[in-house]
Amino acid sequence: MIQCLENKRVFHLQTQKTSMIIGVLESGHLACLYWGNKVSDHEFLYIIKDIKKGSYLSNTDEIDIFKLEQIPLLYPAYGNPDMRTPAYMFEYEDGSRISDFRYHDYCIYNGKKKLAGMPTVLSQEANVLELQLVDNVTQLYMTICFSVFEDYNAITQSIKIENRSQETIVIDKIMSSCWSFLSDQFHSLTLTGAWGRECHIHKQSLQQGLFVLDSKRGASGHGQNPFIALMDKDASEYYGNIYAMNFVYSGNFEIDIEVDMHQNTRLMMGINSFDFKWNLQSSESFETPEVVMIHSGQGLHEMTNRYHHLYVDCLMQSAFAKKERPILINNWEATYFDFNKDKIMNIVDAASHIGIELFVLDDGWYGLRNDDKSSLGDWYANEDKLGGTLAKLADEVNQRGLKFGLWIEPEMVSPNSNLYRNHPEWIIRVPKRVPQQARYQYVLDLTQTKVQDYIIDTISTIIDNAHIEYIKWDMNRNITDIGSLNLPSYQQKEVSHRYILGLYRILETITNKYKHVLFEGCAGGGGRTDPGILYYMPQIWVSDDSEAIDRLDIQRGNSLVYPQVSMGCHVSSSPNHQNGRKTSLNTRGIVAMEGNFGYELDLSKLNCEEIDEMKEQVSFYKQYRKTLQFGELFILLDSENEKAWMKILGDEIIVSYIKILTHTNIVPKRLKLKGLENESLYCIDEMKSIHKGNVLMNIGLDLLKPDGDFFSQQWVLHKIVEK
Repeated sequence: MIQCLENKRVFHLQTQKTSMIIGVLESGHLACLYWGNKVSDHEFLYIIKDIKKGSYLSNTDEIDIFKLEQIPLLYPAYGNPDMRTPAYMFEYEDGSRISDFRYHDYCIYNGKKKLAGMPTVLSQEANVLELQLVDNVTQLYMTICFSVFEDYNAITQSIKIENRSQETIVIDKIMSSCWSFLSDQFHSLTLTGAWGRECHIHKQSLQQGLFVLDSKRGASGHGQNPFIALMDKDASEYYGNIYAMNFVYSGNFEIDIEVDMHQNTRLMMGINSFDFKWNLQSSESFETPEVVMIHSGQGLHEMTNRYHHLYVDCLMQSAFAKKERPILINNWEATYFDFNKDKIMNIVDAASHIGIELFVLDDGWYGLRNDDKSSLGDWYANEDKLGGTLAKLADEVNQRGLKFGLWIEPEMVSPNSNLYRNHPEWIIRVPKRVPQQARYQYVLDLTQTKVQDYIIDTISTIIDNAHIEYIKWDMNRNITDIGSLNLPSYQQKEVSHRYILGLYRILETITNKYKHVLFEGCAGGGGRTDPGILYYMPQIWVSDDSEAIDRLDIQRGNSLVYPQVSMGCHVSSSPNHQNGRKTSLNTRGIVAMEGNFGYELDLSKLNCEEIDEMKEQVSFYKQYRKTLQFGELFILLDSENEKAWMKILGDEIIVSYIKILTHTNIVPKRLKLKGLENESLYCIDEMKSIHKGNVLMNIGLDLLKPDGDFFSQQWVLHKIVEK
């Protein structure tokens, strides 16, 4: 719900449990009055009037004691007495860079509109507020758009700039969201890491100055995820205020946190201003991607729950968003490039015996691809290697009772490929310079419509000619020496954003055309884990590190924001190929069951005992799949040495526990649960014991004494419902 108060000078955006309040000052500037737990009143502008002015700067607009430097501005400009990092910067034909947007009008309506050419959180139930501002000198119009998802306690924000002048305007910086707080008493929580250790939770205290978290890699990146939360310093999993932003974008992003000399905090998120410009011609407009803003008054759990529900219901557009996902086997770590039809069918036969539902043929099936030095771009089957056509192989897999899936990397091209030999002008490169290789490959220039069309046509041909029901879409290298032979010199800083828009056009076309295909996003693992990808692909391979203990922190960080059903999680070999660690099959299985369950190892080389245990895992996952994929997530333990989580869906609860390193002479504690009903009875592991919810939450489950490192336990609970 959106209310207009104080003679239409205050806008109160309300969800079921939160309030966001924006004020229009007499000067026409917009101010952040409040964001937090739901409040109710008819006056809020006193918040600004009560600010004790202490700035030495001159009065803004020659208004006595109006010190813009101390106002919590909603969308601050460059060049005025605000004196802090601006949310946007434009260049004009006369060389000036000062903008001065003031409030002009507003519009409120129901039903969220899709952003042109970009992923969008959508709902016809959303209430939308558009605040229109005007710079009367330059004749630029700005629309700040807020969409309120009342039942999900979420708000999205995006910006639109319209050039109604006769000049070309250059956009140097344009954030999608900005919020200002009259406090600096926060910790920041970010998801950082690297390839193989993506999305680790990192917390630090704010201090005066500017903190920037960003990606310049052409993708959202392994190192930083486009997510930020400011937390009360005493906030925890189930207590305290959390103010979170997540960027619905898959390219270069920037998060700015600035604490000023007056102990105020400004938080901004948007397209990275590094190496970015956009030439906005007369009568043209520019829209930013949107930011999803969520406040929680009850710690990280409530924030997580809100993101999960919103993304499954309103972001993930795939027909698979709410469907249970199949258990798969991927041949990559079983064979790498060294396979033939016999090897593949041996794995498929074993998978069929175990009860696995989907076989995914990974890299090496096309062109002359026997290593990573050739054939990207030549997307036709190597029939000698496959023993026939792709369609024939898919049919034989189907005859064993498994669906057939395929790995592709369509944004890339090998120098040693027919595609590159025929179209060297189709790659990202800087004119007059030798293009840079990484992983023996180049990046195709997705700013070019003909390149986009080639990818669309090629993938369509692959899917049309074989019974394919799953596509793993990979991007294994980031973008260097950014340039396009397709664009004039003055547009070269537009390449990164135009690349993402080109990618989105491809994904929009392909995923709409093949609604029966389950798409999984991948970028060398979790190098493009973001809401933009989830809009098109309802699951993501969150890391190339498949080792169970490493995966604990990776999956914990991902699940903080992204639904469990969006996480691809596999059981791989022991010793593990990435780090050599040895873990039990039971532990590997429990960790992989946190998301979409699968295997990535050579099933044909396992002994009978391992095969029997895998059959039990597959049977267990099928029986409790709905809860494991869609249940509400509760974190029970998250220390360096102990991890525990539970999932609740209806009357069913699955509890998982991992002890990483065992210690001498330590008595096991009990594991206290969360989210149960105090007086309800719960049976544990098929009636082995029955306890009330208040007992399980305050006394807990018995933990066994670990029999070694990487010890694991799992329980199934059911609420006893009186009939």
